[in-house]
Amino acid sequence: MRLAGKNTVVTGAASGIGRETALRFAEEGAGVVCADMDTEGAAAVAASIVANGGAAHSVRADITSEADAARLAEESLAALDRIDVLVNNAGVTILGGVAELSEAEWQREIDINLSGAYRVSKAFWPHFADAGGGAILSTASIAGVVAARQDAAYVASKAGLIMLTRCMALDGAPHGIRANCVCPGFVDTPMFEGFIAEQPDPDASLARAAGRTPLGRIGTPRDIADGFVYLASDDARWITGTSLVIDGGLTIGLPE
Repeated sequence: MRLAGKNTVVTGAASGIGRETALRFAEEGAGVVCADMDTEGAAAVAASIVANGGAAHSVRADITSEADAARLAEESLAALDRIDVLVNNAGVTILGGVAELSEAEWQREIDINLSGAYRVSKAFWPHFADAGGGAILSTASIAGVVAARQDAAYVASKAGLIMLTRCMALDGAPHGIRANCVCPGFVDTPMFEGFIAEQPDPDASLARAAGRTPLGRIGTPRDIADGFVYLASDDARWITGTSLVIDGGLTIGLPE
């Protein structure tokens, strides 16, 4: 098992990519803290891991709160004694261009997607530095690499997260802390389902999304979780500051 002996914290673990990442890490032998505002969902994921012979705990965490981020670090360390990997996965999307987004919508998206990753990473940083290293992984997006219409706050937050990852990689290197992120394309998650549901013709939008992907399908949460397993493992021991695009080829070239 590729993560045997490692302990990890996954934010946004109650559903979608976070849920699958927590389950995959456990399959690979890691102890897991499932963190989410959705306490029932996070507890269900942790219970599933334990039922299959793994070690898991759930913690309610509001990553817009510095105090909650600190408490997440404290409770995670109390539960598992040592944390080797942090996965900043919690996020939201609020559609709208600059002219349509309210100040509150803009701030909320930046506060969760970008500042949330900063707060949680900062809370765990002293532990990683004292332990001689660790891995900080984050869920960015292809929207942080290429722009999208009517999605200004989300795109800005994910682009910022990519650069935050690179800064943490530079700052963390002397302490043995690696920082990397994954940039998913279209993935079948509750967030993506909500996005499709808001389109004028959801069925046509879903077909168009799959058709634009060279490998011919929408991604699954497991596709992304497998990328996180790799980046968390010792196979990636000399990889830091990278953005791993997992998008079925969506961003490799212009459509026909």
